[in-house]
Amino acid sequence: MSLKMPQIIYGTAWKKEKTSAFVVQAVEAGFRAIDTACQPKHYFENGVGEALAILKSKGFKRSDIFLQTKFTPLAGQDPNAIPYDKNASLKTQVAESFELSKKNLQTHYIDSLVLHSPLFPFAKLLEVWRAMELLYKNAEVLQLGISNCYDLSLLQKLYKEAEIKPSIVQNRFYADTDYDKEIRKWSQENKIRYQSFWTLSANPQLLTNKTIAKLSLKYNKTQAQILFNYLHTQGVTPLSGTTSLEHMQEDLHAFDFVMSDDEIKSIGELL
Repeated sequence: MSLKMPQIIYGTAWKKEKTSAFVVQAVEAGFRAIDTACQPKHYFENGVGEALAILKSKGFKRSDIFLQTKFTPLAGQDPNAIPYDKNASLKTQVAESFELSKKNLQTHYIDSLVLHSPLFPFAKLLEVWRAMELLYKNAEVLQLGISNCYDLSLLQKLYKEAEIKPSIVQNRFYADTDYDKEIRKWSQENKIRYQSFWTLSANPQLLTNKTIAKLSLKYNKTQAQILFNYLHTQGVTPLSGTTSLEHMQEDLHAFDFVMSDDEIKSIGELL
């Protein structure tokens, strides 16, 4: 049985050698979900594993943490640091990447394995998905998902062809894709959890909007907390990659107040 996904996820991209310290800080602050990837170009997956070992020594159990990693296709890898045999079949690449992830993370199972980006043509995407499905069937992975998928028809095609349906879509949340309105609507209808990244950094215009500023004053919350709270009402699970303990604590307290339906609607009109 998969661990229920918490309301917010700690993202570890770009943390490099400081990954371990920040993950320990995040979990001790109250985060119970960690996102990483087997992609040395942007993630130091070993650092997450080191953090989990430290946390275990402090009494935290592996089963307390929703752990999510990704298979990153060749196009998303640094050519000088590919974590699998680039000449192997896609099925083998997925298997090798996953074995390395388990080693890096010092765990025998992953709560959520995400395909970092779609492959083209579709036959290649499906080949990778089938390899991920094998890991699910072996109970080494408890959920499957896809990231950076902004084409609803592609997502629907994957959903139709997949034996193990995607449980997660993780996308950049910003105006250029109209905030994935159609993808989010369809995902919710099909019980797929939408995870948002770049939620704050890509949306300065939202955080400074007078509607959100006004609600910030009313509830004595930061603008970021107002936006995260709104997204929660829409079935969105945001990632937070902050390195500030203060901001970590604020992010975790973004869900302890309830806005009115009219207030929620007023924020929705901004997106």
